[in-house]
Amino acid sequence: MRSEFDFIQNIKQKYSLGRVGDDCAVLPKDAEIDLLVTADLLVENVDFRLEWTTPECLGHKSLAVSLSDIAAMGGKPVWSMLSVGVPEYLWKTDFIDKFYEGWFALAREYGVELIGGDVSRAPESLIIDSIVGGEVGKGRAIMRSTARPGDTIFVSGSLGAAAGGLKLLENGSRFTANSFDSTNNLLLKQLKLQPQIMLAKQLYSLDIVTSMIDVSDGLSSDLAHICEESGVGATIDAGRIPIDGNLNEYFPPDECLSMALNGGEDFELLFTVAEKNISLLETLDISRIGKITGNVGSIELITDKKSTVLQPKGYRHF
Repeated sequence: MRSEFDFIQNIKQKYSLGRVGDDCAVLPKDAEIDLLVTADLLVENVDFRLEWTTPECLGHKSLAVSLSDIAAMGGKPVWSMLSVGVPEYLWKTDFIDKFYEGWFALAREYGVELIGGDVSRAPESLIIDSIVGGEVGKGRAIMRSTARPGDTIFVSGSLGAAAGGLKLLENGSRFTANSFDSTNNLLLKQLKLQPQIMLAKQLYSLDIVTSMIDVSDGLSSDLAHICEESGVGATIDAGRIPIDGNLNEYFPPDECLSMALNGGEDFELLFTVAEKNISLLETLDISRIGKITGNVGSIELITDKKSTVLQPKGYRHF
């Protein structure tokens, strides 16, 4: 069965869609600024489950996933349009009011203005359509397609926590407000992600990042996106991957590594930098995990000095 990525590539080629292929579309605004636009669709029982989350957390996440796309292009989020399809049984409760409270709490944090959207009735499941617009300096959007052989690969923060949180939810764990144990830490990574807007601002100001993407599908898949768009390959050192420490309490080491490689929804930043500029990154919370190579389309994973081909096994809808 073809994946959604196969479908998108086919549509791009069939209709000559030159602006499709990054976290955001880049459109001209004026002589100094380009406009960034991204869209995300969240569907109940596919992208979230109401019994696992709170309306406030869901509102937060609905905006955060789109803010992460803006961050991945080095941009500043400015406005948003939000559309929701709401089942009648939810409309009769205060769920949607609390959902918007969570959405606006995050919007205020980053100065994002809600400028429109739509509200409709859905027959059974809650559907959320998030559009966010941002700004970036003219010609300075950070693309997926500009990595070069010899570049060093970095990732921010830690990986695997969102996948671990999802596994805990599937096994019956639930979020408890005002609790700060390792269980809640993992659950919050899944339910209330934090977009890396401030780190993206720092990286943008340095003007040394050669390519970037947010880790939404999983490290293995998102690195494959960079390699495909840039026409390069990569080598990753398994020992350098920053696996979230909370995972060790619940999962064996091999499963922790798998979650970090393939789990997705960490929404950290995966980016490349030329070797000569690495010293400028010393103060940032990032990890150096590998190199871009000229071996087009091939990603190698080095584990205990043994090399294996890393297949993209991140999340796919189809």
